Amino acid sequence: MIFTDSHCHLTMSDAEGNLARARAGGVRGFVVPGTKLSDAPQALAVAQRHDDVWAAVGFHPHEAKDCDDAAFAEIERLAGEPRVVAIGECGLDYHYMHSARETQIAVFERHLDLAKRVNKPIIVHNRESTDDMVSILTKAGARGILHSFTESEDVARTFIDAGYFISFSGIVTFRSAESLRACAKALPHDRVLIETDTPYLAPVPFRGRDNEPAYVVKVAELLATLWGIPIDEAAAQTTANFERVFGVTLPR
Repeated sequence: MIFTDSHCHLTMSDAEGNLARARAGGVRGFVVPGTKLSDAPQALAVAQRHDDVWAAVGFHPHEAKDCDDAAFAEIERLAGEPRVVAIGECGLDYHYMHSARETQIAVFERHLDLAKRVNKPIIVHNRESTDDMVSILTKAGARGILHSFTESEDVARTFIDAGYFISFSGIVTFRSAESLRACAKALPHDRVLIETDTPYLAPVPFRGRDNEPAYVVKVAELLATLWGIPIDEAAAQTTANFERVFGVTLPR
């Protein structure tokens, strides 16, 4: 069985140790997203050292206030690197509001335009901003992934209809996440990804620990249970989805 982790911040953790433990558990594909200008080259460097790791570059909505013309020009340059397979992590976050709403929207739309120009998927962060996110993404004409999805089935299907994949993190295993599990159960299997959001959101039974890519297997196991299929089928499906959305082929 091969598992994949579509979103792991290895720039914030021990990349080499995390990768070794994940591979020992059967994880063979990883995407490391940047969140700002300073860690985008770090994400790329991790990807360049490993043939089963790829990078994404962009500004997280918390950091949108720092995304001036010069910074975005560098993100655009990095977006052309062969090991960069997506734009992001970017999007909207109205919970903490570390950047003004208008700034977040403007920077997000700039990332969407870049993703379309370089023909790469966009990795989308959405927290307490769903109305604006639906409005923007259904008109954008881009493609990509709703990372660490926590919304309803109806919202998920709206994004799927607009050309997006839905990625589930360890949150889907939490005791309080019954409605999210119902959503994951109902979605078409060929539009679902799994992720850790390392070093955050460790799944049950690892809650309270730093999260790492090895734990993505627990998300896959839960999906297999929800879908009523063997774990090897869930692994194969989410791996195929990973390869399709990012346009990569995993080493086997």
